[in-house]
Amino acid sequence: MKLFINDIPVEILRLQDMPDQENFDIVIRSKGDAIVAGQLQDDVLLINATTTEIERVFMLLKQNKLKALDSIVFAVDDHESVVHFIKKKFTVIKAAGGLVVKDGKFLMIYRLGKWDLPKGKLEKKEKSKEGAIREVEEECSVKVKLGEKICATWHTYTRNGKRILKKCSWYEMTCLDESDMAPQKEESIEDVRWMDAREARAALYNSYPSIREVFKVYHQHQKQKI
Repeated sequence: MKLFINDIPVEILRLQDMPDQENFDIVIRSKGDAIVAGQLQDDVLLINATTTEIERVFMLLKQNKLKALDSIVFAVDDHESVVHFIKKKFTVIKAAGGLVVKDGKFLMIYRLGKWDLPKGKLEKKEKSKEGAIREVEEECSVKVKLGEKICATWHTYTRNGKRILKKCSWYEMTCLDESDMAPQKEESIEDVRWMDAREARAALYNSYPSIREVFKVYHQHQKQKI
């Protein structure tokens, strides 16, 4: 499970899937002691993390007290229980979106001052595949065909005092018809644009970490197909 809190990537992994420790600036082996903000700088790996330690880090992230932290990975023994624990701390909302590809170009939207991908919250009892198509077609006024699932991203925010955990399922799509392509103004979308790989890379500097994650996983999948 990989989620974003205040745009900082937080990953929950099984101990057996733990990356090489040399990839991290700071490695902490859990001793049950309280985690303090000063320990968490650059890229951090916390081994055998407890739910208490995870909750402590989440609180520090929420309070924006970890400005020196670039990313953190929790390597845990009981992955399923930890993920369940995290979800119980939030109200979970499900969404879906798409990375539309045509002739080597990607369909991106400009909303609220950042480049983004079309996505939105699922309707009641709606499947993620159906919601992804609906949201892309509504936000961009195009017709698309669903492809393979790319990944799911999670990010947190607070609304009306509630802690929200939003899961977005992402799918690769192909464009069938762009003759009426236009931004959905009522959703605060100002522009819809096809971008080649170079333009997309530049746009991602003014985007969200979760969107960069979608592109990263997509390109990994493409390399595996070669």
